[in-house]
Amino acid sequence: MLFHLIYPLHSHWAIFNVFRYITFRTIYAAITALCITLFLGPWFIRKMQRLQMGQVVREDGPQSHRIKQGTPSMGGVLIIGSIVTATLLWADLSVIYIWISILILVGYGLIGLCDDILKVRRKTSRGLAGRWKLTGQVMIVIAGTLFIAFNSSWDTHLSIPFLKNCRPDLGLFYAIFALLVIVGSSNAVNLTDGLDGLATGPFVVAAAVYTLFSYLAGHATLAHYLQIPTVPGAGELAIFCGAMVGAGLGFLWYNTYPAEIFMGDVGSLSIGGALGVVAVLSKQEILLAIVGGIFVVEALSVMLQVGYFKMTKGKRIFRMAPIHHHFELKGWAEPKVVVRFWIISVLLGLVAISTLKLR
Repeated sequence: MLFHLIYPLHSHWAIFNVFRYITFRTIYAAITALCITLFLGPWFIRKMQRLQMGQVVREDGPQSHRIKQGTPSMGGVLIIGSIVTATLLWADLSVIYIWISILILVGYGLIGLCDDILKVRRKTSRGLAGRWKLTGQVMIVIAGTLFIAFNSSWDTHLSIPFLKNCRPDLGLFYAIFALLVIVGSSNAVNLTDGLDGLATGPFVVAAAVYTLFSYLAGHATLAHYLQIPTVPGAGELAIFCGAMVGAGLGFLWYNTYPAEIFMGDVGSLSIGGALGVVAVLSKQEILLAIVGGIFVVEALSVMLQVGYFKMTKGKRIFRMAPIHHHFELKGWAEPKVVVRFWIISVLLGLVAISTLKLR
């Protein structure tokens, strides 16, 4: 909005020419989202307390988590609001990728909100049925796919990290692959969101990495030099990613141990879906498995635990899944688990960035 209102003034005042630069707008989108979250955080926490929208702790979880019962939840509403506001203010709204990203973010957020509200009303950790969650997620991705189909042609080749000239073409199967990336990313982040700040830290790292890759994908000269796919218009996604970084950092101010508020499913499902759609739109889908390695491991730990439990009729691989609970039950303090996962996430982010030259 600011881009469309202020940038045309550059013909009269040269200072406004700065609005043409994606880097400038990305920085201020991050600052805007950060300030919104920090400023509205205390009010939102009080609001959730008055509405009695508190966390419902799962009964089969670690006993140490009982103290978190009733902590204000649904902080994802604040995250989504700050991301959307900052993006609308600083992005070029004529780029279709911006609207697709917002569609996934808000759409998945609504699914998570329904889930959170049901949990509060029922006073149980079981909310919206899994089949309805999955159906909603799939339908929203299909809507985004139709946006692309009617507004632009789409490259169905994959970019393989660390490999220079390996770009397999999935053809029609690319739509299914993209669906799996977005839905899988959303649910993986949802599974990771079990400790104070655990999901938020890796999310900020992943969003920061995709800020860089989105910008490079939209810059034809740099993309050609680095031998990554060029996606005209994808540079504007850097602004969306910058807003995610700012919102994540702002929320972490209140979500760090001991958390004053939790993001809830409205937050974890939406930010996970947002990471997935950015990965798809910037043509760096497989890179998400690297930069989001924490999310991948958390999801795999659940699948392995469930599969092994059924195959062996009651035996377990981990003391508890997702895997962060395993380390808790081994005696690691919650902040230690969180910070160590953050460190691993930063390392994975650096490895992801290194793929720009290691080919």
